[in-house]
Amino acid sequence: MKPININEKFSKFEKNWHPHQIAIVDNMQVLLAKLKGEFVWHSHENEDELFQVIKGTLYMQFRDRTEVIKEGELIVVPKGVEHNPMTKNDEEVHVLLFEKLSTAHTGNVQHEKTQTEYPKI
Repeated sequence: MKPININEKFSKFEKNWHPHQIAIVDNMQVLLAKLKGEFVWHSHENEDELFQVIKGTLYMQFRDRTEVIKEGELIVVPKGVEHNPMTKNDEEVHVLLFEKLSTAHTGNVQHEKTQTEYPKI
């Protein structure tokens, strides 16, 4: 049991849309990711997903609207809700994700950005 320095962990990787695991809490995982550009439309049938913006501005697209999540804010995407995170103006956004260990990166969608394993840092 030691403190985790989130900024130090962000300095350990560069790749966008590739979450890295920093902790496990019961059957949940805490991930860090750097996001840039547009991701993939997808949903998670059985899992909610929490996004906390550490740096930058995240645009969470839903089929009927887009929510703007600023630094220091978070959004919970309920299970079954189709969503597509994105950034604008070539900005790299840093997020902390909290989700079940069983959550597939892009749900049932297979895409070149889909990750099947998250490195532990």
